[in-house]
Amino acid sequence: MSGLWFEDLTEGLVVEHATRRTVTETDNVLFTTMTMNPAPLHLDHAYAETTEFGRPLVNSMFTLALVVGLSVPELTLGTIVAQLGLDEVAFPAPVFHGDTVRVETEIVSARESRKRPEAGIVVFAHRARNQRDEVVCTCRRTGLMHRRPAA
Repeated sequence: MSGLWFEDLTEGLVVEHATRRTVTETDNVLFTTMTMNPAPLHLDHAYAETTEFGRPLVNSMFTLALVVGLSVPELTLGTIVAQLGLDEVAFPAPVFHGDTVRVETEIVSARESRKRPEAGIVVFAHRARNQRDEVVCTCRRTGLMHRRPAA
């Protein structure tokens, strides 16, 4: 267990996540085909060359999943009850094969759960950047977090 307990997730806390990930063409093709997305912008190099990007884009849903996944070890590994939702998702710049994604997270709010005294509700603001320091994804994620166990 390396995640943080509800009590540790205070408003304004910023976590720079240690793990970064270089996205490969295989990642993009597997995710895109497994999720039944036939968009040629992700799968067809010849088509993608005719677009303003000039090459395939990484599926934005993969990018979002990667951003959340990169945050798990330092924030929620073993300490989350459930993810409650995602909102305010944006992709300000594209991700391409070979880009390396890194993530930082800020705790936007944290409050006790009204229904579960053993848990609290936390809103995480994730920001992902590529190796050129361009923001490639932002989102807010709400999680139901375990409180620290009694000693």
